[in-house]
Amino acid sequence: MPEILQARVPYDVTARRLPGIAPLAEADWLLVDEAYAAQMAERARLLAERREAVLAVTPEGEAAAQELLEFVLAWLVAHAPGYRVGEGEVERPDGVVVALDRGDPMGTLGHLVQEDLCLMEKRGPEHHLTAAVVCFPASWRLADKIGRPLTGIHVPVPEYDDGVARRVQRLFDGVQVGRSLWRFNALRYAEPDLFQPHARSAPRAQEARSLPFLRSERQCVVRLPDTRACVFSIHTFMVKAAQGLSGASAGPAVW
Repeated sequence: MPEILQARVPYDVTARRLPGIAPLAEADWLLVDEAYAAQMAERARLLAERREAVLAVTPEGEAAAQELLEFVLAWLVAHAPGYRVGEGEVERPDGVVVALDRGDPMGTLGHLVQEDLCLMEKRGPEHHLTAAVVCFPASWRLADKIGRPLTGIHVPVPEYDDGVARRVQRLFDGVQVGRSLWRFNALRYAEPDLFQPHARSAPRAQEARSLPFLRSERQCVVRLPDTRACVFSIHTFMVKAAQGLSGASAGPAVW
């Protein structure tokens, strides 16, 4: 598979105390970078050839998925001049025209934006993953996570201890409409493949520093106004790792 790389990660990749949250301006939510056309072509391939692996919608998530499509379309009109949004189709920044299939909201979104999109909805004490299009998983499989609560999604990740779990749940409970949040991670990988659904054991720190690729996920949490679902969006950067960069290891991308 050809490498799909960005030239750089557009923020300082340094370790933050988990979950490392910062405010996000509404206009800064979705990104279009230099890898847009190549990433979108790979997303189209995965949606055509591996749809069951990269897209899932539970019955409980259908209303939020519908709202998310309309929410994204309105955001593109307001904040993304590279898109041309029409009544039944959208022309993307790379010139590709995408038909708007409102009967397949998550699939349509998968062809519109670089971000992977997960819908988290409160069910009892925790938020559950009720719908998602995730073409670029980092060492996890959507089929193992769909329908599960936050704590179940992150089992058995050792870094996701009880303290982190409580902070993340408070974050999802507290995020407000129009007051979005973001954070990032940084992980070393031996290969630049964006679709990496298989878990792998993390190398020792000294081995991780020698791995040639740095993968960073820019993760945002946005509240939908009607269903009150939280959108967890993931923009994936893959770059050739800088010499001497520290603090980034290989393993599952977690909170």
